[in-house]
Amino acid sequence: MREIIIDGALIKDRESLHAAHRVGLSFPDYYGRNLDALYDCLTDMPYEARIVIVNFAELKENLGKYASAYRRVLCDAAARNERLHLNI
Repeated sequence: MREIIIDGALIKDRESLHAAHRVGLSFPDYYGRNLDALYDCLTDMPYEARIVIVNFAELKENLGKYASAYRRVLCDAAARNERLHLNI
């Protein structure tokens, strides 16, 4: 199982959030680095993966409403792909 830890204290912008997913979950080079592309990659993953989010309050402070939208995308993707596991 692949696992990435998203530390809200370290994620300062959208670019670093998407870079963490692209590298940590081995997304393809054509990954679009936006929430729609994130959802598509997460729902199409053929392997088990866990995303652990720590310091969500700081992530929300750094990214504003985008952090809440990000969280919704993760939850929606996990509901659609049984191989995706979340710890938020």
